[in-house]
Amino acid sequence: MSDKQKRNLLRILVAAALTVIATQLPLTGTARLVAFLVPYIIVGYDVLLKAWHGIVHRQPLDEYLLMSIATVGAIALAIVEDGDYTEGIAVMLFYQVGEWFQSYAVGRSRRNITELMDIRPDVANVEQDGRLVRVDPDDVAVGTVITVQPGEKIPIDGVITDGTSTLDTVALTGESVPRDAKAGDTVLSGCINLSGLLHVRTTKEFGESTASKILELVEDAGARKSRAEAFITRFARVYTPAVVGAAAALAVLPPLVRLALLGMEPAWGMWLYRALTFLVISCPCALVISIPLSFFAGIGGASRAGVLVKGSNYLETLAEVDTVVFDKTGTLTKGTFEVTDIHPETIAPRELLHMAAHVERYSTHPIAASLKAAYRDEADGCTVTDVKEIAGQGVQATVNGHEVFVGNAKLMETAGAKWHPCEKTGTIIHVAIDGTYIGHIVIADVVKEHSADAIAALHAQGVRKTVMLTGDDRVVAADVARRLALDAYHSELLPQDKVAKVEELLAAQQGTKHRLAFVGDGINDAPVLARADVGVAMGAMGSDAAIEAADIVLMDDDPAKLATAMRIARKTMRIVHENIYGSIGVKVAVLILGALGLANMWAAIFADVGVMILAVLNAMRAMIGAKGDGSVIAERKEQDMKKSYKIDVDCANCANKMEEAAKRTQGVKDATVNFMMLKMKVEFEDGSDPKEVMPRVRAACKAVEDDCEVYL
Repeated sequence: MSDKQKRNLLRILVAAALTVIATQLPLTGTARLVAFLVPYIIVGYDVLLKAWHGIVHRQPLDEYLLMSIATVGAIALAIVEDGDYTEGIAVMLFYQVGEWFQSYAVGRSRRNITELMDIRPDVANVEQDGRLVRVDPDDVAVGTVITVQPGEKIPIDGVITDGTSTLDTVALTGESVPRDAKAGDTVLSGCINLSGLLHVRTTKEFGESTASKILELVEDAGARKSRAEAFITRFARVYTPAVVGAAAALAVLPPLVRLALLGMEPAWGMWLYRALTFLVISCPCALVISIPLSFFAGIGGASRAGVLVKGSNYLETLAEVDTVVFDKTGTLTKGTFEVTDIHPETIAPRELLHMAAHVERYSTHPIAASLKAAYRDEADGCTVTDVKEIAGQGVQATVNGHEVFVGNAKLMETAGAKWHPCEKTGTIIHVAIDGTYIGHIVIADVVKEHSADAIAALHAQGVRKTVMLTGDDRVVAADVARRLALDAYHSELLPQDKVAKVEELLAAQQGTKHRLAFVGDGINDAPVLARADVGVAMGAMGSDAAIEAADIVLMDDDPAKLATAMRIARKTMRIVHENIYGSIGVKVAVLILGALGLANMWAAIFADVGVMILAVLNAMRAMIGAKGDGSVIAERKEQDMKKSYKIDVDCANCANKMEEAAKRTQGVKDATVNFMMLKMKVEFEDGSDPKEVMPRVRAACKAVEDDCEVYL
């Protein structure tokens, strides 16, 4: 709990206690009024001040003005009619309770999300003069060898030069199973070194490393607002003036009608009370805070599952996807050739592999690499001489005095060997010794372990169509599509052909609410990623190209994470819709009841404070399932003070006012506040000097901040 929250809680408790005491005192007249005004001023003075500042700054139509009019009016009625002061005080008291709860809930969720995503260490260990020195990672140059001790997080991307260990990659991929790491392996910042001492040569600067890029993208996600958030912004601008006008009409028109047309008593007090109740009910707090909180919680939960979502608009679109188009190589398959079958004719399978691997020993072809990876025992005493690579056919060599041919059917024809085709799908490597055919080996791009499960999970979640696009030949594509139970596939495609196919699928969805997602490697498929409704990068693991090209990045090679991302997106959208329809529905119902005199101030308090609390609690459900690593990283210094501003407000209303104040500043093209991350990003007009503009932005925002920070 922050100091401000403690002070406000103290105000609430003191005001509540004084109100109870005032109700028990035998006071009348002015003494009674003063006894109730004291707790009212204690608990509500900041609301009254903010309402006044809004009027002075010509921005009066906000929740503070609504609450001020309603409570002051209720007290004024009690003075005129010598009635009950507790209703007006209770409205302000419970409003402040709701505001305190909202501040606490938002602060708690903000801390939780920060813990989930702040995966950058604050220090790096560099050896100087024979001892380890802890330095700021920003000061570590590319190529520097850093030391990562057991239990520490890797601060900067690099390559292990010495040491072996196991790494906890949960912060990046969401996977809890540790990964082995040894000399020569690439390691990413944000991973935790679990066991051995590692020496890592850095390959990137700290600001460009994986952990920093992830955090930067998540922090910027607030700039890309969803349709639901945009609706709430437009709704609030129209809604508040409308309800103020409706309340004024409710206070004036019915009494005039009763007096002029019906010849009845106008009953000014009754209709004024109904109008004041109407104003209390109408406060849009629940919508203003719960909708952005829902999206940010969903983005935070997705990050901990190893899914990086660049904005709430992409989360919203992903929830509507019913067609998923996949690239094949590197997405559904591993993208590397492996020996999948060995079919000998006259010798043992391992001996067939032995001959082929020895002949391909000196070749750099990917097929040769696959054969050598399958048979690693090169030092087995065999003598390999006279190696000849025959372009377009294969390799010929002498192994222990025997002439061995390893290659395709054309090479078998050259060797005079009677070969036969294979029914398996893949690249067929035939082998002959001294002109005699001894068998063949099948090399293929292996389907990922979870690809079939991923397709099944997508279908289970309501995805209507799964399609694969590939540049491979039809036989290979058909085999992969069959094994994964894909709905359709298109083979032998060039990059521009993939774009054309996606265009066809998008045209078929024209006029519907359905959306199309394309899943690729984020590098070769950039044009298609950009054209799809949602571009998803697979197998990125820190690839800058993938992160730049895609709207959503799955931080490991597991295609099943797409189903996880879609489940999170749909859950988030359910929560958003529940909050929108629930909040508006309850308010409209109680507004009607209030206008008819069937709902009093206590019902109004529930419609305002009660609905707000329920909406915030519901929004926090989007974080369920997201688990942090239990560590809280100290806040780092601002990375780019020229383009960002640290805000410190607890209410979305004040954050929106800061955004508007920044936008009105000379030299600013646009400004976006990420309320959950407490940051503002500023975009400057062409020709403007950030060093001159930012002080004006900070001054404008500080004025709003000072209005918000009113303490006892």
